[in-house]
Amino acid sequence: MDLDKLIIYRNGSLVPYAESKVGILAHGLNYGTGCFEGIRGYWNAKSDQLYFFRLLEHYERLANSAKLLLMDLPESPERLCARTAELARANGFRCDLYIRPLAYKSAEEIGVRLHNVTHDFTITEVPHKAYFDSTAGLRASVSSWRRIDDNVAPARAKLTGVYVNSALAKTEAVSNGFDEAIMLNAEGHVAEGSAQNIFIVRSGVAYTPPVSDGILEGITRRTIIELCQRELNIEVIERSIDRSELYIADEVFLVGTAVEVAPVIEVDHRPIANGKVGPKATALREIYRKATLGDLVGYRHWLTPTYDSTAAAKIQQAERAAAT
Repeated sequence: MDLDKLIIYRNGSLVPYAESKVGILAHGLNYGTGCFEGIRGYWNAKSDQLYFFRLLEHYERLANSAKLLLMDLPESPERLCARTAELARANGFRCDLYIRPLAYKSAEEIGVRLHNVTHDFTITEVPHKAYFDSTAGLRASVSSWRRIDDNVAPARAKLTGVYVNSALAKTEAVSNGFDEAIMLNAEGHVAEGSAQNIFIVRSGVAYTPPVSDGILEGITRRTIIELCQRELNIEVIERSIDRSELYIADEVFLVGTAVEVAPVIEVDHRPIANGKVGPKATALREIYRKATLGDLVGYRHWLTPTYDSTAAAKIQQAERAAAT
């Protein structure tokens, strides 16, 4: 799309993308002092509705990420939900979207620090394009790059500078002929993909690393845990996972906002089980998709509708309740 015609949110106003540039000396650009979210909007043509998935949880996580960088968001998470829907309406979007809220140190000055640096906030929405087609399963490799430790930089937050770690792992994997990387933490346990949380299945039980193992506190991860337990009656255990468990797992799959549920059928040239997409990943992918489109009544509380005259009122009501 023509980005110059795009309308974005910046510091309280809706403005053209073309008028919202960042200076070469911007602190966030030079030092990675920013944080962001990745949010999905799902267009349901049957109901003529655009749904944002777990929107409030994303803004609550962003607020926590901003705290780590000594920043405050300009408005409450509830109000930013309303802003996100307003922005989609302003652009007239009726398609799947990827939403990128970004808080960053905007001062154009030299100096490595977090204190006494001004910051800005933006929300940009663009039509979604899939990272890759994972329908047939992904081929992954264990990366030589270790996942950062919490005492180096907090992996639980989506900090812009931290994603150099992910970019190094991803490009190494693709350069070596694989689709994706799987990263180990400093202790040698499985952490996550380059930008996705990871699950393995063994003997009917799903395992995923705990948040204390240097992983992002994933909202999709939380969603998949609930869907496993409620919809598929699969026990989920959060514990450290050894590298060798990847090779003998019945299933391995990655989860995240962008990739949703992405099955892994091979790790380090070793096929996972029979080398085909497993039944649990297949079922989860279908259930997750239905939930995002509002087709499962029990999960509609996860959705924020865009073209709904009562949506703004509901958000304002939630904001008032939170304030009291």
